[in-house]
Amino acid sequence: MSISHAPPDPDVVAKSPAPEAVPGDSDSGTDTDSAGRPELVPLVPSSTRRTRVPRWLRRTSGPVLLLILWQLLSSTGVLTPDVLASPGTIARVAGDLVSDGSLPNAMAVSLQRVAIGLLFGVVVGTGLALVSGLFRIGEDLVDASVQMLRTVPFVGLIPLFIIWFGIGEAPKIAIITLGVSFPLYLNVYAGIRGVDAQLIEAGESLGLSRWGLVRHVVLPGALPGAMTGLRYSLGISWLALVFAEQINADAGIGFLMVQARDFLRTDVIVVCLIVYAFLGLLADFVVRTLERLLLQWRPTFTGR
Repeated sequence: MSISHAPPDPDVVAKSPAPEAVPGDSDSGTDTDSAGRPELVPLVPSSTRRTRVPRWLRRTSGPVLLLILWQLLSSTGVLTPDVLASPGTIARVAGDLVSDGSLPNAMAVSLQRVAIGLLFGVVVGTGLALVSGLFRIGEDLVDASVQMLRTVPFVGLIPLFIIWFGIGEAPKIAIITLGVSFPLYLNVYAGIRGVDAQLIEAGESLGLSRWGLVRHVVLPGALPGAMTGLRYSLGISWLALVFAEQINADAGIGFLMVQARDFLRTDVIVVCLIVYAFLGLLADFVVRTLERLLLQWRPTFTGR
């Protein structure tokens, strides 16, 4: 006996009665309206079905839990005051430092040093990256030297800077400038060289000049890398400030930490560290806001 694989006759298929759907029948798996037509059920993404918790609450839950744990360890005696002061003691000491004006003055001096060093570092790092990234001869002359210098720990150059510039503000700003320059150089250079070659060809086919390509294609394409380098450079600037202010400093947050270390005041040291962290977080927030404004043209994944 043979089995036929011929397609079914369309007339037979057309004449065969279709099964009738019973309105409201739960076995059919489809809800119907009064006319017997299936109802459309909107599909809700699984990411939106979860309970929405305000983002500010989620972001602050970690530090709050850490603060509660810190207070519990201090209250139970696990953390003694000579090792680490309790949060209540630190809050009281911070209020005293603010009331007598020592902490605001120190913050003003430190912010001025970071601002000047960051400005010089942005100019130097971005300028070298543009020269090295846009021109092959610039890469041959600049890139090798920068790559060698960035492997030298900038903290180790503090004694040399003191010999060159003295013990005033110049060596502190020089350390911050050196620490800021290299991350910006690497990210801006990588952003320039990471621009798609097809975009360059498209710009040339549209008749853009060399400056037009740089302005409308290369620089916008390198902007995400530049913003990443700026965020990283801000973190390095505060790290460089900590080292710079603890050597031959007579003002600033680092000077307060040195005095507190001499008198074994862990509460003052923790207050200064919290101020450093707060200023770094504030600077990162400013850069992230600037990044959202300048990179509105680039849709990115923001998490779920």
